Amino acid sequence: MTVAAPLLRARNLVKHFDLRHGLARLVQPQHGHVVRAVDDVELEIRRGETLGLIGESGSGKSTLGRLAIRLLDADAGEVRFDGTDLLRLEPAELVRLRRRMQIIFQDPYASLNPRRTVEDIVGLGLRIHERSAAPSTRDRVVDMLERVGLSAAHLHRYPHQFSGGQRQRIGIARALVLRPDFVVCDEPVSALDVSIQAQIIALLNELKRDFGLTYLFISHDLSVVAHLADRIAVMYLGRIVETGPASRLIEAPAHPYTQALFAAVPRIDAGGERPPRLQGDMPSALDPPAGCRFHTRCPHAGERCRRVEPAPIEVAAGHTAACHLHGDGV
Repeated sequence: MTVAAPLLRARNLVKHFDLRHGLARLVQPQHGHVVRAVDDVELEIRRGETLGLIGESGSGKSTLGRLAIRLLDADAGEVRFDGTDLLRLEPAELVRLRRRMQIIFQDPYASLNPRRTVEDIVGLGLRIHERSAAPSTRDRVVDMLERVGLSAAHLHRYPHQFSGGQRQRIGIARALVLRPDFVVCDEPVSALDVSIQAQIIALLNELKRDFGLTYLFISHDLSVVAHLADRIAVMYLGRIVETGPASRLIEAPAHPYTQALFAAVPRIDAGGERPPRLQGDMPSALDPPAGCRFHTRCPHAGERCRRVEPAPIEVAAGHTAACHLHGDGV
């Protein structure tokens, strides 16, 4: 079987936030002043696939998603989209490429301008990138609204007149009206009721199939990612610690952190031995531990884990884990 070429490839990607700047200068952290949100990350997303990105809150997932489409500028590294290094593009060049990269935000209440109608919100990208005439823009907005389960009757309404699920459908329509190639889905169902989550997940799958989309799907909900993803990447404290095909990673997680995440998922059956539950809190990104960043919570940690950062090791075809357990031992 031929493996699709990467549509997006990140190499040695770094993003730190200096708390001495802006309002954050009022914060006086106990350890340092730089949040190491994304630290030397490498990631590939193949054309036409859904890559699920999972991890606890504060692991750097959303920051990585924004770096992937250059909503944030990286401090170091490179992001290549369809062969083009996004970090080297001038603003005008980036604008021309922007229509091919879109994002669906987590909060359907905060991500829509309350002073704009649905027609204005969904049609904004068309007016910016195509300078379309009003009748042409309206027709395409209506077409996209219908694709996400809304209608022309909603054109002149405002966000406060919709439920959370309907607002997220508006956000999806806004992201897809330009027919992009790549969409970052930043926890798009986490703020919704479970019944509505299922509808939105089904819609995203349908739109992916119909439009040939590539997704980076960010979530902390393993059941959602398992339903959507072709491959899964696991992030912990600014680093990718495991990557692999979704089915294999779910059945045989190789990194102790991934094992602990899956052990925390409620199960009806109580049979079989399960990995230990995750204990303690994630260390601060202001002062990450030396060596393996997970060693402070890992039941298998040894002296080497405390001193030496593990490199990714292939544990099966296409499945890598950054853990000394799969190398020379701990």
